[in-house]
Amino acid sequence: MTTLIAPSSVRQIALGNVVHRAAALLPQTATQNIFTVSGGIIVTSLTGRVTVVLGATVTTLSVGVTPSGGGSAQNAGLASATAITSAAVNTVVSLGATVGAALVVGAAAGTPQVITTPAGLYVPAGTITITTSASDTGSMKWDMTYVPFDDGATVVAA
Repeated sequence: MTTLIAPSSVRQIALGNVVHRAAALLPQTATQNIFTVSGGIIVTSLTGRVTVVLGATVTTLSVGVTPSGGGSAQNAGLASATAITSAAVNTVVSLGATVGAALVVGAAAGTPQVITTPAGLYVPAGTITITTSASDTGSMKWDMTYVPFDDGATVVAA
C-alpha cells in the first residue's frame, strides 16, 4: 500500500513551522511589528509579497528584530533598507544571503525567486519588524518559516 505524505508535512520537515501574517498597509515612515517571537528560533525563510501596488514615492524597506527582555537588548537589522518604490502586486521580497544584507526584491511581479536565508539565522524572543523610509501607499503580506531553538518557542503574527 502506498503512503503519501501531505505537502504541508513535507514543508514542515524541510523548513519548519509556518506563520502567515495577513496583508496590511505599509507603516508610514515608521516601524511596524510583523511577528512576535516567544523563545529563541531559527528562521528558515521570511518573505513579503505585495498585495496592493506600492506608490511612486521613493521608499525603502528594512527588516529588524527587537529582542525582549532587559539589559542592553537593542534593535538589530535582519535585512538592510532596499528600494521598493512602485512594486507591483505579487512582487516578492526576501532576506539576503547574510544577516544584515539588503532585502532581495523580485525582478518582476510573480516571477520565480530564490529564497536565500543564512543557515542558522538565530532570532531571540522579541518582535520582528519592518521599517519604511517614507509614507507610501500599498500593502504587503508576510510569511515566515522557522524551527524552534528553545523548547516551546513559538511565533505569531503581530
